[in-house]
Amino acid sequence: MPLVSKDPLVVGRVIGDVLDPFESSISIRVSYNNRDVCNGCEFKPSQVVHQPRVAIGGDDLRNLYTLVAVNPDAPSPSDPSLREYLHWLVTDIPATTGPNFGNEVVAYESPRPTSGIHRIVFVLFRQLGKEKVYAPGWRQNFNTREFAELYNRGSPVAALYYNIQRENGSGGRRLY
Repeated sequence: MPLVSKDPLVVGRVIGDVLDPFESSISIRVSYNNRDVCNGCEFKPSQVVHQPRVAIGGDDLRNLYTLVAVNPDAPSPSDPSLREYLHWLVTDIPATTGPNFGNEVVAYESPRPTSGIHRIVFVLFRQLGKEKVYAPGWRQNFNTREFAELYNRGSPVAALYYNIQRENGSGGRRLY
C-alpha cells in the first residue's frame, strides 16, 4: 500500500507543481482582513483585493527573507499554460517583520480567476544577504524554482496556499 502524505502542501500539489519537498523552518502568517490563510482554505476575489498582512517569524532582524506569491493554475487549472503567474515579489524582509519593511520588486496584484479553482501560493526564502533582484519582464510563466536558483535562495523555509475561484463559483478542488 502506498504511503499517503498528510502534508497539505503535498495533498494540494504545491509540492510538485511549484516547489520541491522542503523542511519548513520558520513561521509565516498571511491574513486578509484579519482572516488567516491556512493551507487549502478558500477565498473569493472580493476578499483578496488588497495586499495581505504578512508576518514572518524568526528572532534576528539581520536575517533577510524573500516572499514570492504565485498562481500555478493560470489561466485555468485544466490548461495552466501561464504557470506560474507572479502576483507579488518582495525581497530584503527582516525576520520578525513583514513585506512593508522589505523591497517590493513586483507590486501585489490581486487574483481574479475566470475559470476553475486556482491555488495562490506564498513561498518564503531565506536570503544569504542583501542582493539586487530584478523584476521579471512579465508576470506570466514565472518559475519559483528557477528564481530560487538564479538568486541563490536555496530551498524554501516556509510556504502556504489558499484556493480561489471567481466570485460566483462554487464547489471544492477535485483531486483525481
